[in-house]
Amino acid sequence: MNRKYRRTVIAANWKMNMLASEVRAFAEELKQKAGPARWCDVVVCPSFVLIPAAQKAFRDSRVAVGAQDLSLHESGAYTGEVSAAQLQDIGVQYVIIGHSERRGNFGETDMDVNAKVTAALARNIRPIICVGENAAERDMGVTIERVTLQVKTALAGVPASKMRRVVIAYEPVWAIGTGRTPTAEDAAAVAGAIRALIRGLHGARTARAVSILYGGSMTPANAGDLLAQPDIDGGLVGGASLSPSDFAAIIHAANPDNYQGITTA
Repeated sequence: MNRKYRRTVIAANWKMNMLASEVRAFAEELKQKAGPARWCDVVVCPSFVLIPAAQKAFRDSRVAVGAQDLSLHESGAYTGEVSAAQLQDIGVQYVIIGHSERRGNFGETDMDVNAKVTAALARNIRPIICVGENAAERDMGVTIERVTLQVKTALAGVPASKMRRVVIAYEPVWAIGTGRTPTAEDAAAVAGAIRALIRGLHGARTARAVSILYGGSMTPANAGDLLAQPDIDGGLVGGASLSPSDFAAIIHAANPDNYQGITTA
């Protein structure tokens, strides 16, 4: 992590879990165990129907509430979709875009991801753009090529002036929900390649301002090693974010007292 140039972000992706009646108890336990956590930005992304309950439960804290997806359309006859304008209107601050489950289960393409990124930024919502390789791509040795292509496509048309609002999450598809993770060094190499790509697109100053997260079975056990890598600026947490204790432990793993002297360009 490099706190001189960018914020650390620890984000929870609850996926299709939790009930509205359970959110308040979760929030109270998390606030008690995590404390103010001023060393990072904490984000909770529940399903759409839980957003109001989460906003109410976390309103007296620094926890931001995000969404797990949004429509690439602004409005119209798109039954079941939720637009960036609607999310902005209720105060949503972040949105996950291009998660591997959206790509794999619902056929989202790289071009769809780009359109959603554009829609989010137009409404001043911070996109958490998910990129990552599957097992076959990893075995073929094309991880860097696949991931950088996803990033380049997602950012097409995004000007340097808006890049500071962009968050990128590297989530190796083969690791999500499996309990498997790449080594911290392997994850850092991919994060470094992402930053190098952004440097090539927009220059060093912009590249070092973009937060790059690791997603893919981040747990209290491996968070410290992953967060110690200079180009990994936080985590997009799935299963472990459903436990207030585990999620709080990951938040505390990002405490700067644990990482003295870590810097990167």
